[in-house]
Amino acid sequence: QVQLVESGGGLVQPGGSLRLSCAASGSIFSINAMGWYRQAPGKQRELVASITTGGSANYADSVKGRFTISREYAKNTVYLRMNSLKPEDTAVYYCNAAVRAGRGQYEYDYWGQGTQVTVSS
Repeated sequence: QVQLVESGGGLVQPGGSLRLSCAASGSIFSINAMGWYRQAPGKQRELVASITTGGSANYADSVKGRFTISREYAKNTVYLRMNSLKPEDTAVYYCNAAVRAGRGQYEYDYWGQGTQVTVSS
């Protein structure tokens, strides 16, 4: 079993900041890419940011320059620093990771339970 646990969401005023974290645990041999997605009510889930094992990051245009994704490899953890938050950023944020559960095993995508981010005055 592989689990991804997110934390750091909450209510923040426009212009504020939050830092999300996601820690992977369980049967893990290796993790390839990790990323953050979000889904607002009535909208499709969209990629916010992703990061490879080599540290190459990719961002949605809507968050570029405001959000920063990073990893701590020894902790199997990915972070999302969100600055200059806007009401449009309100959504449930989900962590995603491509995990190989054992040596020689196939790589699968796993998802966290989601953490709510609400940006409102």
